[in-house]
Amino acid sequence: MVSRNSMSAALVIGCLALVGCSGPLNASTLVTALSAPASVAALPAVPAAPAAPEISIGSLAALQDTFEQIYTSVNPSVVNIQVVDNGSGSASLQVPQGFPFGFGSPNVQPQRRALGSGFVWDAQGHIVTNNHVIDGADRITVTFSDETTVDATLVGADPSSDLAVIQVELPAAQLHPVTIGDSEQVKVGQLAVAIGNPYGLSGTMTQGIISALSRSLPVGSDSSPSERGPVYTIPDIIQTDAAINPGNSGGVLVNAGGQVIGVTSAIQSPVDANSGIGFVIPSSIVDHVVPALIENGHYDHPWIGISGTSLTYDLASAMKLDPAQKGALVIEVTPNSPASRAGLEGSTGQGEVNGVQTPIGGDVITAIDGQPVNNFEDVSSYLINNTQAGQMVSLTILRQGSERTVKLTLGSLPQQTGQ
Repeated sequence: MVSRNSMSAALVIGCLALVGCSGPLNASTLVTALSAPASVAALPAVPAAPAAPEISIGSLAALQDTFEQIYTSVNPSVVNIQVVDNGSGSASLQVPQGFPFGFGSPNVQPQRRALGSGFVWDAQGHIVTNNHVIDGADRITVTFSDETTVDATLVGADPSSDLAVIQVELPAAQLHPVTIGDSEQVKVGQLAVAIGNPYGLSGTMTQGIISALSRSLPVGSDSSPSERGPVYTIPDIIQTDAAINPGNSGGVLVNAGGQVIGVTSAIQSPVDANSGIGFVIPSSIVDHVVPALIENGHYDHPWIGISGTSLTYDLASAMKLDPAQKGALVIEVTPNSPASRAGLEGSTGQGEVNGVQTPIGGDVITAIDGQPVNNFEDVSSYLINNTQAGQMVSLTILRQGSERTVKLTLGSLPQQTGQ
């Protein structure tokens, strides 16, 4: 004899089999599958699906109004930058064929032309952009949102932060400086709006969210390997999925209040177009570098004189340290640098990590001025946000498993010659 429970289970299994073999469950299938002899207790009723939430027209209108206000407030501050390079420099944002300022005849050595973005910094006509937009330029032209076009002069550039300042001669009434926000208050998931000139399409606004924080962006010289200067890593980079394309470089990323939280600088993409991964130089770095460029024409980055990497689980194990140990592993110490004079030691041997021979054995920086160092980027971030060249800092290091303190006086990062 088959019990009622067994019969119910068989019916449920039969129902699942029908759904799995016959495609979507329709009304007739449901009736057939859940029908049972009168002698079998009825199965519990299938609960009704919850009602879809109603879309609030008021909320959508408020969001749309926010975007409109951001654009109205910020777009007059964003400019289109056109660069002409007669071949002596390295302006690199060439415009694809089909757009104005194309490559020209393939049989004639063309002027290299670049398009980028920038934004008004103050009423004195200073405009901030990326160094790689204007690097090597013979002529810089700026076009404002009202189509006013003027020539600009270079005030200062810093390849190590990929920032530059140019200046135009215009009445203050025609200039609309941006409002700078605090990038240290930015959180993943917050609204992000980019405004710039992708492919020369002036005044383009895109929106997304803050995708990640504390990324790093390496910059360096385009010279030959034997002549290449130091490679510097910009810390605290903001990642966003707001669409950024060639020509957006030097534009702004703003928050919901229309405050600039960073300068759009680079994308990660296999096709040189937006793939949802954009990198933005945070306003905290802009606030340090731009005033110095305006005043001195250059920025002195505080410099220790080391290269290295973050201490990982595998590296720590290879060095016979606690696998959970965090820090910045020193691989090389630059000769005649502050680190060299303070006696820091780079890697002294090789170890196998995941089948690859890797430098190991150098000092591990675990704190700087008492602030914990979890990875190599923490060192760069602390230096640019909390120190200046000539300042003394205290490093806590692990050397062959023993902790010690090293004091050194920061130098100035040697100037790079190209981006």
